[in-house]
Amino acid sequence: MKDLKFKEPILVTRPLLPPIEKYEKRLKEIWDNNWITNYGPLEREFQEKLKGFLNVKNIEFFVNGHASLEVAIKALDLKGEVITTPFTFASTSQAIINNGLTPVYADVDEEYYNIDPDNIEDLITDKTSAIMPVHVFGNPCDIDKIEKIAKRNDLKVIYDAAHAFNVRIDGNPIGSYGDISMFSFHATKVFNTIEGGALMYDDDDLTYKLRSIKNFGITPDNEEVQFLGVNAKMNEFEAAMGLINLEYVENAIAKRKIIYEKYLECLSDLEDQGKVKVLRPKSNVDYNYAYFTIKLNTFDEKDHLFNKLPEYNVYAKRYFYPPCNEFPAYDFEKNTPIAKSISDTILSLPLYLDLTVEDVEKICKIIEIELK
Repeated sequence: MKDLKFKEPILVTRPLLPPIEKYEKRLKEIWDNNWITNYGPLEREFQEKLKGFLNVKNIEFFVNGHASLEVAIKALDLKGEVITTPFTFASTSQAIINNGLTPVYADVDEEYYNIDPDNIEDLITDKTSAIMPVHVFGNPCDIDKIEKIAKRNDLKVIYDAAHAFNVRIDGNPIGSYGDISMFSFHATKVFNTIEGGALMYDDDDLTYKLRSIKNFGITPDNEEVQFLGVNAKMNEFEAAMGLINLEYVENAIAKRKIIYEKYLECLSDLEDQGKVKVLRPKSNVDYNYAYFTIKLNTFDEKDHLFNKLPEYNVYAKRYFYPPCNEFPAYDFEKNTPIAKSISDTILSLPLYLDLTVEDVEKICKIIEIELK
């Protein structure tokens, strides 16, 4: 064990940070402009560059991903119930609840852990106004089935794409699906603006409303309060980080792919033995290698590995444990057995740019020892 213990902690993730001198150069622009928030020049530059990079029609920025999601719900005037997944971060459910709506939880599929479209239609009632699927770990949902269900039942679709930056389906940007897609630019994500978030959408008419709601409901043209709003504006410091990280993110994703593929190689024997199952991207998806997630056979095996890894100075993450419909903060039906089973048995392993292939070999050796 001593030979395998890391001297420094191996965390589940570390942020993408550009050369500090590049950020300092952008900071000088902020001082020169004397403009630090309220749709400043750096945010406008970032907006145009990111639209081109992701090949989407419209982008609106926010202070963080959660605020983006709350504003998306407000902008679409949703009421009543929203069908979503319990296998997601707390933010997804809380954005619905904070808007006075009720989340209704559909179960997930066993292969990709995304919302199961076959479960959605049975949950639709006259109170349902929208579906809010989540692209879990950056793997896209079954877009085609979800869109057909939504169209058939006249429902809005907001995709929680927090994990899915730069992911494409058959070459199409993932932000081009649904009525709105939400992206998180939190420090833990593949692409970050320190904090930050964005909504991507096709309907040009949403821009006026989104820009108003995120600024206390004050309209950008005549400064009247026409909407119930919040304070959710991105600032220039976040935009500066986004502009610089945009120069490095493709290289970062390429490096993450190398680490991801090394994990696949090193865990292949354990997979063949049926001791772990690795979550892989779909064949028609350009993936961003946001996470490396393994599924164990039982809760006890997952719990054992989760608790033993820190003894080697390695830290994994229990995404998403427990499922949202089991949080003590609110009481909803717990009728999603697949989500419960997956939550009980998966771990996300360390994956970040500074991780080396030698580190991965060592981590996998530890896992092999502990799963004997």
